[in-house]
Amino acid sequence: MRPWSRVLLGGLVVGLVGVIVPVTPASAADCASAGDLPGAAWPRTMLATDSVSQLARGGGVTVAVLSTGVQAGNRQLAGRVLNGRDANADNGTANTDCRGLGTQVAGVIAAAVSAGNPVLGLAASATVLPVRVLPDNLSAQDATAQPNVLARGIEFAVNQGADVIVVAAQAYTDNDRLRTAVASAIAADIPVVAASGDLGSAQDKNPDPFPAAYPDVITVGAIDQNGKIFEKSGHGAYVDLVAPGVAVPTLQGGDAGPGGVIEADGTALAAGYVGATAALIRGRTGRMPVADLTRLLTASASPTVNGEAFGAGVVNPYGAVTGKATAKRGRALPALSAAAPSRSGAENQRRVVAFAGATLAAVAVVAVLMITAAVRRSRRQHWRPGLAPPLPEYDEPVEPGPPVMLLDTPTNSPR
Repeated sequence: MRPWSRVLLGGLVVGLVGVIVPVTPASAADCASAGDLPGAAWPRTMLATDSVSQLARGGGVTVAVLSTGVQAGNRQLAGRVLNGRDANADNGTANTDCRGLGTQVAGVIAAAVSAGNPVLGLAASATVLPVRVLPDNLSAQDATAQPNVLARGIEFAVNQGADVIVVAAQAYTDNDRLRTAVASAIAADIPVVAASGDLGSAQDKNPDPFPAAYPDVITVGAIDQNGKIFEKSGHGAYVDLVAPGVAVPTLQGGDAGPGGVIEADGTALAAGYVGATAALIRGRTGRMPVADLTRLLTASASPTVNGEAFGAGVVNPYGAVTGKATAKRGRALPALSAAAPSRSGAENQRRVVAFAGATLAAVAVVAVLMITAAVRRSRRQHWRPGLAPPLPEYDEPVEPGPPVMLLDTPTNSPR
């Protein structure tokens, strides 16, 4: 079969079954593929995306996405993806995406509404600045970046005037250039939102991710639709917030075509949601110090269970957009009395003996009082104790006398 015949046959199959599977050229054989079209987007409900969009959509805000590039041809991102830069070689553009991760992150940030498609970005009017920090020749499971490459990507984003920087890939080694690049962005009031990484399981030993572990970076972990932490989510004291990151319907790059959709996992997607929330705040209130923005995001977060994996809680876009940060110190709650200490067995026995003794003493006192009252009352009534008078005595004859009638008075009876 000739090549053009295979292309035609592939197009007919797509038209018949309605699944987006374009023919992939040989040079892009390792590109990502789209999965089944998700039926619903649970993060859209959890984060109240449709309600927030009535207040802010991120128009005029540029969000830099440091990942694998972003597919500019996706119809839900059309016209809002800049050329960007490939930071691996510090040359070329990043508006294509063979591996797909960058397009997935851009989808949760800025995907426009599309009929019959559940995917909708939280900041659907924002512009995406793609920065490729992961080369295309790595496996799709390897999302580890080099610190110097991340530093170049952040420097490029700052120089291009990005309003928010989302670092979706992590380095697990630290260096001075990366620290300096992050410090420069913070000094320019550009928030750096970083994923906590997907090596948080016991098997992966949860190494420290960079720049996520830096104190001024807004670090994000991932949760599922039940609020449980993603089993691979990196965790530590550096985590500030969590956001949806399991079975998230989003856009797909690679060979998925202009409308590819997939369900994806990972803290990179969670970082995208927080980055989009930062974009909404900047689009609505303008530039503010990163410390104030961080305080607004964490103070408005929805509470979760305690734990270093959850930070301050789940990002709350509606609360963050409608809230206001303040430097005033909160009023302290009233003091509470300390709980009574636990009692030992000896202490309990002493308490029982003391209670029994007190009870007996009380009974004795009551008895004495009752006797005293009775005596006093008898004296008032002139009562004295005495003996009964002796019974009368009769002389009994030795010999029986004449019969005595029952009612007759004896002759010798006293008168």
